[in-house]
Amino acid sequence: MRNALSAIALTVLVVIATSLYFTTVAPWLSKPKPSAPPEQVTVDEFQRLWYFNRNASRTSWMGVPTQQNPMDVWITQEIMFDTKPDFVVECGSYMGGSAAVWATLLAQANPAGRVISIDVLDRMDEARKLPIVKERVEFLIGSSTDSAIVAEVARRVSGKKVMVILDSLHTEEHVLDELRSYSPLVREGQYIEVQDTNINGHPVRPPGFGPGPYEAVQDFLAGNKAFVVDRDRERLILTFCPSGFLKRVR
Repeated sequence: MRNALSAIALTVLVVIATSLYFTTVAPWLSKPKPSAPPEQVTVDEFQRLWYFNRNASRTSWMGVPTQQNPMDVWITQEIMFDTKPDFVVECGSYMGGSAAVWATLLAQANPAGRVISIDVLDRMDEARKLPIVKERVEFLIGSSTDSAIVAEVARRVSGKKVMVILDSLHTEEHVLDELRSYSPLVREGQYIEVQDTNINGHPVRPPGFGPGPYEAVQDFLAGNKAFVVDRDRERLILTFCPSGFLKRVR
């Protein structure tokens, strides 16, 4: 009798574990396309492993969480030094760690450069204690697509070289609205960096996400020929911004 009960309990545990796997883990593991070359399959599998282990959520800058992929931070630094923007406009502050990163890098690329970071929530108290943030970062509280916020940003950056980084609400509709709102601020030769284009199966598929930044980029580029995807900015292989480094060319 005891053995029978043990067998039943084991069967129940296996069923529960299998159910949890397919409802929580499996959705993250978007399968590679059958036609993908072996190198791409390897890259995609590594990104899924890196993403699933929540490595980005544990990154910090000067003690403040950033939720950034270090490879993309390196590329962002290269863009800043290549283009020397006067302003970096960041949509999605989180806790202010990423704004501190951009301010630190921008101070070297353009000593007069400043960062404007926008979020609907004010969670940046620790970031505000950092000297680099005190000197170079302005936080705006509100939706990045609110017409009043967009107008205020446009007023502050008028006549200046602007780089835009989009990392707020990761829905197709919201990101497309951001692209349409902030792209007029970006001059020829400058960039919009659309982060997290890797979700919804490009190649990761976290639960709860449908069409998002990647699909917004495709929609935006279909109707705007002033921007192109700069594939060279993806050369470090592990990027959370596939097709997301947009350069203005006209």
